[in-house]
Amino acid sequence: MLFLIEYDRSRGNVAQMTEFDDSERELAEKTRLNLELKLHRQGISKEVVLLEATSKEALRITHRRYFEDLVELARSSASST
Repeated sequence: MLFLIEYDRSRGNVAQMTEFDDSERELAEKTRLNLELKLHRQGISKEVVLLEATSKEALRITHRRYFEDLVELARSSASST
């Protein structure tokens, strides 16, 4: 699975997430580029990433910073030490 994430850094949350099948990689890449260009033209500063993971749950583990706030990240970091 491919996941296109539009992340609002100033708010610390995912503004939009779109899923693509592995067979749709070219479409996902074009969609990412078009979104980045659109946001740039509008003067909107958001992070746009295309990530690959076996599932949404796996993505939430490997890229926690997109889905957890600072308190949650600090809590899980402290519990792993």
